[in-house]
Amino acid sequence: MFIEKRAESDTTVPDAPARAQKFAERYLFCAEIRFGFNISIITLNLGRRYGGILEDWKKDPESHGGPPDGVSLGRAREHLLRELGFMDIFKKVKDEENAKAISLFPEVVSLSDAIEDEGERLQNLVRGMFAGNIFDLGSAQLAEVFSRDGLSFLATSQNLVPRPWVIDDLDSFQSNWFKNRWKKAVIFVDNSGADIILGILPFAREMLRRGMQVVLAANDLPAINDVTYTELTEILSQLKDEDGQLIGVDTSKLVIANSGNDLAVIDMSSVSQELADISSDADLVIIEGMGRGIETNLYAQFKCDSLKIGMVKHIEVAEFLGGRLYDCVFKYNEVQS
Repeated sequence: MFIEKRAESDTTVPDAPARAQKFAERYLFCAEIRFGFNISIITLNLGRRYGGILEDWKKDPESHGGPPDGVSLGRAREHLLRELGFMDIFKKVKDEENAKAISLFPEVVSLSDAIEDEGERLQNLVRGMFAGNIFDLGSAQLAEVFSRDGLSFLATSQNLVPRPWVIDDLDSFQSNWFKNRWKKAVIFVDNSGADIILGILPFAREMLRRGMQVVLAANDLPAINDVTYTELTEILSQLKDEDGQLIGVDTSKLVIANSGNDLAVIDMSSVSQELADISSDADLVIIEGMGRGIETNLYAQFKCDSLKIGMVKHIEVAEFLGGRLYDCVFKYNEVQS
């Protein structure tokens, strides 16, 4: 089990192998859980009392506030890991991937800046977000590939599933991009490494260059290999020059915010007050990643324009959407003013 192996190697936890074994012994259920739009096989690492909760859920969905969903199941898993002392079992691999991605950032930005046509440059940045999002250790299949072979960002960006994607609103988004429709965007970011550094940050940088305000909302606490608020702050400090610029682009309109979230998915009704205040005048919300953007918020409605973007990395999600594994979702909703 991938999570167990990561836990075993966590040198910050005393008796990590024994605690990881306890974690594995509590791997009691593999239940088919229906939540939101998706029917997915969710494997939960649960102790006896968590197993009892799941049994209660199955017998009486209202016993714990309604049928289990991606948020409640993810919370149970993270709670158990923290209870056993595992606060961030992916810390080492996140640090390694962040360092690799930081070294590639200038090249990725330079290639983007060299594209003179505005539409082509936008599409290149979008492909970069999909390519970065493949670095996801929450997907067992991708975790195995990553562990065995590693992943090439530049190669991945050129070998995405061709358009039209399973949900493909890029043309309408691009039309409004040309019109400079938005003044302030809030981006809920996902994974560490290539995802945030080579995918999201070049896109956010382009928004800044166009005069937009950009808020990057990151997790409060670790969950799988998702980037945290603290980690993202450190990443930006390494990428900015002494004048506070991001390779020639002013970052005075860039804000890093703590979303208050501690899961690989997100309940948009319970973000931090800080983020809610900062976002009150946003006219574009972007939710990135399969867990946040597809599995839990694909049909979420907002009072402003919204974009849900992510790569489909679970076969059950692909089948539900009528697409292919590693297909892409680019769902743009425009609010009529």
